[in-house]
Amino acid sequence: MLAHLRSIALQGIDAYEVVIESDITEALPSFAIVGLPDGAVKESRERVMSAIKNSGFEFPARKITINMAPADIKKEGSAYDLPIALGILISTRQIENRNKDICIIGELALDGSLRPIKGVLPIALSARKHNFSAIIVPKENAKEAAVAQGLPVFGAQTLKDAIDIIEDNSEIEPETCDINKLFSENQNFALDFIDVKGQIVAKKALLVAASGGHNMLMIGPPGSGKTMIAKRIPSILPPLSLDEALETTIIHSIAGKLPRNMPLITARPFRSPHHTVSDAGLIGGGTYPRPGEISLSHHGVLFLDELPEFDKNVLENLRQPLENKNVVISRAAQSLSFPADFMLVAAMNPCPCGHLGNENHACTCTKQKIRNYISKLSGPLLDRIDIHVRAAALPYEDLAKTSGTQSSAEMREKVIRAREIQQKRFADRKGIYCNANMESKDIRAYCILEDGCEEVLKKAIDRLGLSARAYDRVLKVSRTIADLKGNELISKADITEAIQYRSLDRAVV
Repeated sequence: MLAHLRSIALQGIDAYEVVIESDITEALPSFAIVGLPDGAVKESRERVMSAIKNSGFEFPARKITINMAPADIKKEGSAYDLPIALGILISTRQIENRNKDICIIGELALDGSLRPIKGVLPIALSARKHNFSAIIVPKENAKEAAVAQGLPVFGAQTLKDAIDIIEDNSEIEPETCDINKLFSENQNFALDFIDVKGQIVAKKALLVAASGGHNMLMIGPPGSGKTMIAKRIPSILPPLSLDEALETTIIHSIAGKLPRNMPLITARPFRSPHHTVSDAGLIGGGTYPRPGEISLSHHGVLFLDELPEFDKNVLENLRQPLENKNVVISRAAQSLSFPADFMLVAAMNPCPCGHLGNENHACTCTKQKIRNYISKLSGPLLDRIDIHVRAAALPYEDLAKTSGTQSSAEMREKVIRAREIQQKRFADRKGIYCNANMESKDIRAYCILEDGCEEVLKKAIDRLGLSARAYDRVLKVSRTIADLKGNELISKADITEAIQYRSLDRAVV
């Protein structure tokens, strides 16, 4: 007897329907899986055989052929164990399928229990899009699948539970998820800017960066508070929208980074990889491409501490994602695209010893060492970082203060007001949510200067040797500074402040 069951497969962040065909014939016992299965799928033969036997059913001593259609697309992972097992039981007439339009996914343990899998949210969203009547997932993945809304989600703990569901004999109720409750539970931040003493200039630059979604680099001696400031950035960023939360959760789910008790990521991610991270770790990759740190930072913050210590090739690979807001990973068999719309925040010392310009410690570096240290950051990469700001060593007066000057809540209100102005401005521009996303035509349309600003810009270009890209960045940052003030036109003061945030620009790079 031939049996057909429906499932979903992932290719990057995209999903497509897979039909699991099971055919059992009277011939010498064998078990073949066809349809471009990877190693994990081929190994499902042993898991399925043991799970069927240990669940009290008979495993047929006949020729078993499992086809996974479409057969020209690679199938990977262990999520097909459950539909393969059910297909065999249906083909041998041990069970009856009364729910032919149900989506089935899950990894089987040898005792017949179901283990959680990766990528359940994009699978559930695709199942809803393809008009499945319901979806069966492992119990531990049920909350995540329920985030998709509009599709009955059944969480099965064992193979027997899944059988009862497709035979309409189950007492398992569909899983539910309160989206509003999830958002309200995750809006408290453990870190607050009220704890950051001094660093008025750095905090003002950070306020501008958060308001416009600009990339930022902090330069300062060890102990000046660069890392402390960076870790508090998520506390002042605007809350995620539902669409942004879904996109972020999908990436973490595919990468297997979604916490079990968090079916939906409702706070902007903050990723801080070590400087020894590889190309594939940061950008993404592998034999079967997976998201890297830049995609895990989607709609959030990627913090690179000790920036010059990163491998130069790794840093250069950031250039394309910073510009295009996505990363394309190409392999011989396939090419996948992952979103990477993140805010880059980096920190570095001013020199190898870290004390250049520090009044309390003498710098021991030669000029050549300093030049070599700074030159680890290429001109094209620095062009893509909108704001370069100095974080000076703190004097005793600042250290003696009991708290900082502004709390995260106060800063966040300013950021949200500035973002609301930008949302109205770009209401008709798809894919642009903040000033940092502006393209050339948007800069011409929305960066309107007051009289005299052109002369200030001309002098800056002549003196600093700004590139065309850096020139655009100055205008974008100026637009954000004006938005924070609530001004329609960009003033000389706005331009001057934005130029001050280009401290690492140099005429020859």
